[in-house]
Amino acid sequence: MKVHPLLDALGLQEEATRALAGDLRTQIEELQARLREAETHLEHLAITRKTVTALADRLPAAPPYLPEHPDCPRIRAVLNEASGPLRARDVCEALDYELLPKDVEGTRAELKRLVKLDILAEADTGSFTRRQELTRHRGPRPCLNLAGKRTTPHELLLSAALGCCWVAQWMPPPPSATVWISS
Repeated sequence: MKVHPLLDALGLQEEATRALAGDLRTQIEELQARLREAETHLEHLAITRKTVTALADRLPAAPPYLPEHPDCPRIRAVLNEASGPLRARDVCEALDYELLPKDVEGTRAELKRLVKLDILAEADTGSFTRRQELTRHRGPRPCLNLAGKRTTPHELLLSAALGCCWVAQWMPPPPSATVWISS
């Protein structure tokens, strides 16, 4: 049996396999370099996220969006000075507008728009007032939390422990069981 042709064939396969192994090692080195770059970039992103989060806590709250209507500051000033809710006609009088239907309706439309933007509140149909900020109240009152729901016993205990109750609005006493807090 002739071994030379078999050995030559094995030699060719060995060279091809060595070349393939060399190419694969080169690709592995390139992939490892890309992996190191990606991991470094990921670390930098994590540091950036941590820094931005830390700085975000120090930034002042964004001012509320105020529409660019020229009468908006004047309307707000009128309602801030008012002792109670005003109708569109009353606002027109305070702004020294003529009491023409077009002026009253335009003012009413602007007031409604400010209500939709949560800048004003509509106390009753057609009566507008400034939006009430959170108020601090001492004394026994049932209250709604900021989400508009009854407070849980845990929240009530926490509020009592802190000596205050911050609420968005007061509830009338319900006909059945009511939880009262006192501070």
